[in-house]
Amino acid sequence: MSIVSSPLVSCPPLCVPMATLDSSIVNVALPQMARTLNVDTSQIQLVVTSYLIVIVGIILIFGKLGDMLGKTKIFTFGIALFTIGSLLCGITSAFPVLIGARVVQAVGAAATMANNQGIITQVFPASERGKALGLTGTSVALGALVGPGLGGIIVGASSWEYIFLINVPVGIVVLFLAIKLLPKSNKKATVRLDVLGAVLFMLSIVPLFVALGQVQSLGFSNPLILTTFIVAIVSFIAFILVERKRENPLIELDIFKNKLFSLSVFCAFITFVGLFCNSIIQPFYFQDVMAYSPEQAGLMMMIFPVVLSVLAPVSGHVSDRIGSEMLTFIGLLLISLGLFLMSTLTEHSTVTTMIVFTVVISVGMGLFQSPNNSLIMSTVGRHQLGIAGSINALVRNMGMVCGIALATTLLYSSMSSDLGYRVTDYVAGQNGAFIGGMRIVYIAAGVICLCGAVLTLLRLMGKKSRIMDQTMILENEMAAGRE
Repeated sequence: MSIVSSPLVSCPPLCVPMATLDSSIVNVALPQMARTLNVDTSQIQLVVTSYLIVIVGIILIFGKLGDMLGKTKIFTFGIALFTIGSLLCGITSAFPVLIGARVVQAVGAAATMANNQGIITQVFPASERGKALGLTGTSVALGALVGPGLGGIIVGASSWEYIFLINVPVGIVVLFLAIKLLPKSNKKATVRLDVLGAVLFMLSIVPLFVALGQVQSLGFSNPLILTTFIVAIVSFIAFILVERKRENPLIELDIFKNKLFSLSVFCAFITFVGLFCNSIIQPFYFQDVMAYSPEQAGLMMMIFPVVLSVLAPVSGHVSDRIGSEMLTFIGLLLISLGLFLMSTLTEHSTVTTMIVFTVVISVGMGLFQSPNNSLIMSTVGRHQLGIAGSINALVRNMGMVCGIALATTLLYSSMSSDLGYRVTDYVAGQNGAFIGGMRIVYIAAGVICLCGAVLTLLRLMGKKSRIMDQTMILENEMAAGRE
């Protein structure tokens, strides 16, 4: 099937993960949401983290269900549920109810994320897979592109509730097109879902990330934090032991014996740690330190997806021709450089400087994302596409949660140390303390991404060494044969 004739490309809205639009629209509205709902910065992060934590906790289940029941069925179900969750978010003004509605959204998002890449990988041959995943990256970027600017305009013109309501008409259209155009599947489950494994996995992931989200407010020594860490560790150990003995486990752990798969997944994780350190800091830097309006902040945050939307399909196409590993290395290197450059920003930085630094990060992500996705999805069999796609989405969302936790912990710890008292929010008139904390966050994020670049370089060097050894062996065998 050619890319042009595929319904996945002839119908671009199907390739736009609704969750991308939602998360990018929410970030720019966080400062106003905190003021309107009368909660501080550490609490308002729950709007983002609760969404991501639920996705992380259940996404593998939907990946497995996609392999069992058909990826299209689960994908379509996810779109419908996400749209309902968006409506619920938009009609409430109570913080606890909003968090509950975000959970509904997250369940739907998990179903779509787990099966999106699997559907595309199943449809396209290996020779066109990078390009197809690159086009998917473009649609993801376009969702992010619309989000910040649209979110800034909506927040500036009306109220934050409409950032969720905007998803409803889009969701209805995507749902109709998904039912109409995506390949149908009559697949029925021949094995049972590993319920025990699913429960243990949720108990190992959800408490861990809840603790990470609350550690800044409560402290590491808080009994609740310590208890959740213990529950997470014990549950994870039990999960590994159970999965090894199951005939049809939630995750076939042998998939991680493939070094290329494991390293690519790890690089995806650390990349999103670094990127979400940036995305959670930027709205507050733009609006609180630089005194930009929500509309202006939204426009600044559109730079990243604009560049990504251009580069993602190009890098995917190039990866089909020359391979993916060199592109992922260059991409990680540029992301690291961009994050280090961002650490030099101050309250007197110019718009041009901020744009240049953001473009560096964006180019790096554009070179990294599509080739890395192609590496991950090309290392498994067709019967594992659902679970591989869900693992990829899982580590991406784990990276987002860890990035938020790392950024807020480093930022407010640094500010507290600077000001001499405990801080869990931006302090008016103390831009210097915020800039100092922000600098530490960006340096830490840059170092993390640089580690991924080093690991990728070592893999490249090892691969070249193996190729040279094999070539030398082949030449020696040919010379011996001539003699």
